[in-house]
Amino acid sequence: MTNWLIRRFVRHADQVNDPSVRAAYGTLGATVGIIVNALLAATKFLLGVLSGSLAVTADAVNNLSDAGGSVVALVTTRMAQKPVDQDHPFGHGRMEYLGSLAVGVIIVVMAISLLRDGIAAIMNPQRLDVTIVVGVLLILSVLMKGWLFFFYRKVGKTTSNGTLIAAAKDSLSDCIATSAVLVSMVLQEIFGWLIDGWIGVVVALIVLKAGYEVCRGTVDSLLGGKPDPDKIRRIKELMLSYDGILGVHDLVLHDYGPGRCIASAHAEVSAEGNILDIHEMIDDAERHIAHEMNMPICIHMDPIVTDDEETNALKGKIEGFLTQTDPCLSLHDFRVVPGQENTNVIFDCVLPAGYQNKNQLHQALNAYVATLDRRYRLVVVYDTDYS
Repeated sequence: MTNWLIRRFVRHADQVNDPSVRAAYGTLGATVGIIVNALLAATKFLLGVLSGSLAVTADAVNNLSDAGGSVVALVTTRMAQKPVDQDHPFGHGRMEYLGSLAVGVIIVVMAISLLRDGIAAIMNPQRLDVTIVVGVLLILSVLMKGWLFFFYRKVGKTTSNGTLIAAAKDSLSDCIATSAVLVSMVLQEIFGWLIDGWIGVVVALIVLKAGYEVCRGTVDSLLGGKPDPDKIRRIKELMLSYDGILGVHDLVLHDYGPGRCIASAHAEVSAEGNILDIHEMIDDAERHIAHEMNMPICIHMDPIVTDDEETNALKGKIEGFLTQTDPCLSLHDFRVVPGQENTNVIFDCVLPAGYQNKNQLHQALNAYVATLDRRYRLVVVYDTDYS
């Protein structure tokens, strides 16, 4: 069913990096969510009124809120596709993050409501209104919500749409909640146990955890969290596929929303090479990466000495010291500048984000370099690894 819907409503579905294709996926996902949840809400509300079942009516309200979440997903997906304007030169892609956050908040609110109802049911347990019609309806609801979970997840992951991925977690939470109601009914009918409240509290905590994870992940993206490691790895692979690029550092991804990243990086090249040839190679690499990953990239070239044995030997020793001190440490832009009395040993040292021991490291580096040659004077710039 999911694949049929994608084939029917998304043209060129395999071109997921195309903004118009991503928009079509997002519109499809949100529209299907609105229709399914609205139908479930209307059916449950009608049966809840006819049967007098409070549980079914409450589940109808839950589905109605899910339909509202799908409306949020539809609106933010469409807004994210607005073209660049004078006030937003990087586009409106982060609207998808705001949509994810809104869905996460909806999940948290529903979890708190379920928790409150569960505690009330524990304090004042009552028999559930069990009928065959209600049971069949809840089973169908679980099946439909289960399908919706897989549908949202496939569409969301295909396009990295955080709003739809959040909606998938919401649908899974609904499956668990409705299944818990069914379990409570079965145990009540078989053993007479009135445990609806206890199961409701457990389900509420599960739903609350899912909502918290959605909100946390979205807030991380808005605040500039760690970039996708697969994208970082692929950019490095593409850059290093060029023979003239000897190393990559200072790679940064600037995230302006799903599918709207801009990258910048430094490429180490031989100082002995022809600058025009190197510049042409860098241009080729920028075009190649931009085309393959749908991501503009600006590459700065850093010339390094490659044919000086003494410089290379000293670099190897300091690299070994850094690795022995902490495997996460590395260096780049290494060069040696002799003077009349001192020899400057210059390089950039890359530290992991949040590294706490920079002062101790600097002292240790100075002490180590002094053991190699008293004339060496250390000139170090400490960089942060943003990848």
